[in-house]
Amino acid sequence: MLPLRDANPTRRFPVVTVAIIAVNVVAFALWQPTFESGKRAAIDQQTFYWCRAAIPFEASHATSLAQGGDPARRAITAAYGPNSGIQPYLQRRCPNKSWLASIFVAMFLHAGWLHIGGNMLFLWVFGNNIEDRLGSAPFLLFYLAGGVAAFALQLALAPNSAIPTLGASGAIAAVLGAYIVAYPRARVLTLVLFFLITLVELPAYLVLGLWFVLQLFSGVGELGTAVNSGVAYWAHVGGFVFGLLVGALFLRRQPRQAFPPPPPY
Repeated sequence: MLPLRDANPTRRFPVVTVAIIAVNVVAFALWQPTFESGKRAAIDQQTFYWCRAAIPFEASHATSLAQGGDPARRAITAAYGPNSGIQPYLQRRCPNKSWLASIFVAMFLHAGWLHIGGNMLFLWVFGNNIEDRLGSAPFLLFYLAGGVAAFALQLALAPNSAIPTLGASGAIAAVLGAYIVAYPRARVLTLVLFFLITLVELPAYLVLGLWFVLQLFSGVGELGTAVNSGVAYWAHVGGFVFGLLVGALFLRRQPRQAFPPPPPY
């Protein structure tokens, strides 16, 4: 299911939501090596992720893969195999990487067009209402904290992983968690892809609840296996639960908005 818009008007223009979307798009189009081609394109993109994105090993050991010594080499070997030469390569390319800054930088990086397109669509549909309820400055703090909470759960489950983690998904998951608390009955125009392609208006609790269940079951399915889809499902879970908690503390106290009945067909 792909949400396209919600029937949930706001009182003011979502300045921070639009700004976050703009920063993500600019970073993807102008900072990341998105449009490179040729033999070195894949190497340059992977190097960019190693040097800019959050890596669980680096956060859990408070150092970088380049400067992490033998523990970092073991983590690299577990992820990429022996004799990869990654550590000396990173010592040349990004010897002074800040593992702490990378946690925040990673929230504005994406791995491809579908990745950024899907994330920005979800943020556009649901972020404006949460910004409207919290206010612009608190919403920005909430968004960043949601991204940190998302990474924290991913880190707790794989503290020695040398694989970069990037994307706005964790922070946006926090927005979804807050939305399902604040506006569970809001109607969401949804593109449903199941045998037939159709548009249908569904309540937010159904759209976002099913999304969360999918993330949870996908994450559980990868536990204890050597198979990794490349999707940080537990970051999604962590962000969503953080959003639920914030929503329960700060959004349920405000009066719920009454939604008009759906138009006749």
